[in-house]
Amino acid sequence: MSEDKLEVEGTVVESSKGIFRVKLENDHIVIGHLSGKMKMYKIRVLPGDTVTIELSPYDLKRGRIVRREKVEH
Repeated sequence: MSEDKLEVEGTVVESSKGIFRVKLENDHIVIGHLSGKMKMYKIRVLPGDTVTIELSPYDLKRGRIVRREKVEH
């Protein structure tokens, strides 16, 4: 199943009640929600974070956030 997904990097622009607006590298804005593993381990995603989002080839405006990149201090 996961072979059909498109993985794209982006930056979180806005968040509200578990729904995130993510600006992709190609300047498109998509809506994303957290994957089950990220909810289970209570990984927080804040505006400004770089994330990896999986998009379905059928609907390129919605996706699932699967990874938050580590922040370098």
